[in-house]
Amino acid sequence: MKIGEIQFDKYPVFLAPMEDVTDLAFRLICKEFGADLVYTEFINADALVRFVNRTMQKLTILPNERPVAIQIYGKDPQTMVEAARIVAGNRPDIIDINFGCPVKKIANKGAGAGLLRDIPRMLEITSAVVKAVNIPVTVKTRLGWDDNSKIITTLAEQLQDCGIAALAVHGRTRAQMYTGEADWSLIGEVKNNQRIKIPIIGNGDIVSAEGAKDKFDKYGVDAIMVGRGAIGNAWVFAEIKNYLLGEDKYNIPDFEGKKKMLKQHIVNSIEWLEDERKGIIHSRRHIAATPIFKGIPNFKPTRIAMLRADTIAELFSLIDNV
Repeated sequence: MKIGEIQFDKYPVFLAPMEDVTDLAFRLICKEFGADLVYTEFINADALVRFVNRTMQKLTILPNERPVAIQIYGKDPQTMVEAARIVAGNRPDIIDINFGCPVKKIANKGAGAGLLRDIPRMLEITSAVVKAVNIPVTVKTRLGWDDNSKIITTLAEQLQDCGIAALAVHGRTRAQMYTGEADWSLIGEVKNNQRIKIPIIGNGDIVSAEGAKDKFDKYGVDAIMVGRGAIGNAWVFAEIKNYLLGEDKYNIPDFEGKKKMLKQHIVNSIEWLEDERKGIIHSRRHIAATPIFKGIPNFKPTRIAMLRADTIAELFSLIDNV
């Protein structure tokens, strides 16, 4: 499977873009465990063209995380074009447009999944960005706004006609947010539409190797994207890739190795944010979600203490003593 000139091996598995999750520190760890393509956190086009420091920081990518996609979102075509040109200056492998974020502060202002209620503007943005840069442009979106407007089969053709290089589809509507079960049947319909020539990437509820293989086998997608299933669990990529390839290409850490990985992620976050406390706070989502300590009797007080720790010495002492 290819996106532009980027050639992927069999069964590509991507790290989905997630705000406050897929920063540089986490992307590097996921790449180490076999993620074939990683995405940045999504970047506000309005903030980007105003050169807001925190937003500009999100553009930082390193050679050892390639191929990498930088994702942008916004509602104004000209602003999105300007943002895409700024992004192109950082030379990512792919520029991705976010038409799927469901959170109110984005969707209700007409960006992200909000554009599922304004398809002409969505297509205008897509065409304009594709024409503005010489980097493959992809799109990530949802099935539709709600159960009464699941338009993805038609929308996929329209987006392809805009010139995008690939399409990622989350198997939920905006109204569902992240609740209920992802509907992969419509993702399969998009993929099996004979008019669709671009790669189709499926996203939603992939948390295990068996589940990943099921999606490839049943729906024929060109790649899958892992989102929440990777939070605090970067080795899920190694588990999936080894299972799909039928070999032990990637090392899956044991218990001590997983603790070491968690500590390294915390260190990476601190270095990335150049602040010990901010780095620890930024890591708490992964500490809360990680399955490393699952099944340990009476672990709740220790987990709470980990989430309250303010220094790396205190936090690492708690991890080491488990």
